[in-house]
Amino acid sequence: MKAKLVMLLMILILLLPISYSVYADQKSPAKELDELDTLSDEVLQLVRSERYEDAKKILDYFSNQFSSATVNGSAFTLDERRILTGTHDEAVEAITNPSINNDERINSVTKFRLAVDAVSSGEQPLWTQMEEPVMTTYRDMKDAIISEDKERYNEKLDSFLSLYQIIHPSLKLDVSTTQFQELNSLVEFMNTYRLQVFNQKGQLEEVSQLEGELQDVFNQLYEDEADPSLWWVIISTGSIIILTLSYVGWRKYLGDKAEKRQAKQKRDNI
Repeated sequence: MKAKLVMLLMILILLLPISYSVYADQKSPAKELDELDTLSDEVLQLVRSERYEDAKKILDYFSNQFSSATVNGSAFTLDERRILTGTHDEAVEAITNPSINNDERINSVTKFRLAVDAVSSGEQPLWTQMEEPVMTTYRDMKDAIISEDKERYNEKLDSFLSLYQIIHPSLKLDVSTTQFQELNSLVEFMNTYRLQVFNQKGQLEEVSQLEGELQDVFNQLYEDEADPSLWWVIISTGSIIILTLSYVGWRKYLGDKAEKRQAKQKRDNI
């Protein structure tokens, strides 16, 4: 009996380091996301430096890590998996296709970078930093319509569409389905009927509507970044104030009632 117990203890002691090692190698979903986010940033920096072979190696490593995270039951939704896979494949195509120029490569890899960040970051996603160039380009296009400058209009519309495509996957991840569909349909309308929009000459309903939708999308993200604890403080403070006022009002009511009773008693005694 003792021999069996000693043998069991020895087996447990031998297996303990292995078990600990396996457990230690397991990464939490948060760490997996942080690693993928770092890899996507490295790819973008390498492409900006025109180090395409090194960027391709990092993209391949990203693909392996992403596949492992997905297999291990990481908390990726179907949309996140589909969008990250799509932007990753597009980035690979951009840096390996010799017919694509460096600006287009940077745009494709930036789209991939922003999409990964949209999944990994809880607050202040990187794509919101695109607000100024997106809105400025769009307003320049609007001004070109008003001034009836067709060449400038087409140039600014193409620039806007290029910028929109960069943030498109991130919008799909971060914006509500209804709002995204409304925004996307307006962008497609502008692209499909660009000549009709220009020839409206001052009738800018669709143009102004899209501008408003874009601004709402960026503003909504800023509003969502409000600290939930702040709202808890506001609600708690408001509740305390209401309760205090109610208590003071009730005490005043009781005091007035007591005074009236005493005054009545005095009158009855006279």
